[in-house]
Amino acid sequence: MIVPFLVACLVAAGLGVYGKLHEPTGVAVNLAGFSSPATVKVWLATLAFVLALSQLFTALVMYGKLSVFKDAPWLGPAHRWSGRLAFIASIPVALHCLYALGFDDYDTRVLLHSLLGCFFYGTFAAKMLILAKKGVPDWALPLFGGLVFTALSGLFVTSALWFFTTFGVKL
Repeated sequence: MIVPFLVACLVAAGLGVYGKLHEPTGVAVNLAGFSSPATVKVWLATLAFVLALSQLFTALVMYGKLSVFKDAPWLGPAHRWSGRLAFIASIPVALHCLYALGFDDYDTRVLLHSLLGCFFYGTFAAKMLILAKKGVPDWALPLFGGLVFTALSGLFVTSALWFFTTFGVKL
């Protein structure tokens, strides 16, 4: 458990240091059909959050906390693919945040968002290492999975949900 924990710390700290030292460009990639780079970012963050909700649901079923679909053969693959897709959806969002905006602390929401972003990728790295490691305690995977979900939920609240409630829902 020491190696995944250290990797989590190094990833989180590395992202934070890079985000703070990198001079934000203010420039990001926009996709056709969206009104701005910010809307691309919030919709991808929303997609990642919805997929994370699917991760939570399938994990609860697989750990026996919900009795629906407990013997469904598609449950494991659905859990793995929703996680993969959530992570993939988060990458352009993180790149936009790091490259265009950097790590900032000009208000509480922005500081919390920056910290959660670093924490998310750190705990995600640790969770992936725990998945591949034999002999880890039974509590480790649910703990790190829960931390990843919590971090992504916090990121959604401090970014996409904040954007939607401040500027409205738009493409």
